[in-house]
Amino acid sequence: MAKIELDVTINDEKFHRDAIDEDLKLVDFLRDEVGLTGTKFCCGIAVCRVCTVAIRRVPGGHEEAIRSCTTPLSDVNGKIVTTVEGLDKDGELHPLQKSFLENFAFQCGYSAPGFLMASYCLLDRLRRSPVPKADVDDAIQDAVGQHVCRCTGYVRYHRAIRQVILATPGLTV
Repeated sequence: MAKIELDVTINDEKFHRDAIDEDLKLVDFLRDEVGLTGTKFCCGIAVCRVCTVAIRRVPGGHEEAIRSCTTPLSDVNGKIVTTVEGLDKDGELHPLQKSFLENFAFQCGYSAPGFLMASYCLLDRLRRSPVPKADVDDAIQDAVGQHVCRCTGYVRYHRAIRQVILATPGLTV
């Protein structure tokens, strides 16, 4: 196995490893090396999207939803990663987290981190390119429509995301 020198920022904290397996999956690094267990492992083939995290390729760049179960560390070297643990700021829940709670969207909670992170990336995209209010449901479907929830909480997730989008100035036109 080839080793790389890794420099990655995760939830505003810099991590460096002198020699780490370049093929180690991001989800394993997050959970086993960094101790961030909010990102879940489920299917292992990037279909269920439970393992979704956000990545920025450059500072100030857009948030992109990626599936960490198939993303090798070599792909995130030098990048900025945000996990579900990085959503709150100074102990204050992110508006999406609050809305998920208010709308009882968490249910068992296993798929919730993936839904949260994809929605977080959607909010970033809408800040950069707002959509007409009539297109909000389609934007939500594009962002989380492929995510799998074994508890079938799709309606609640959708409602929670929609609530945040419509309550946040500048996301719709």
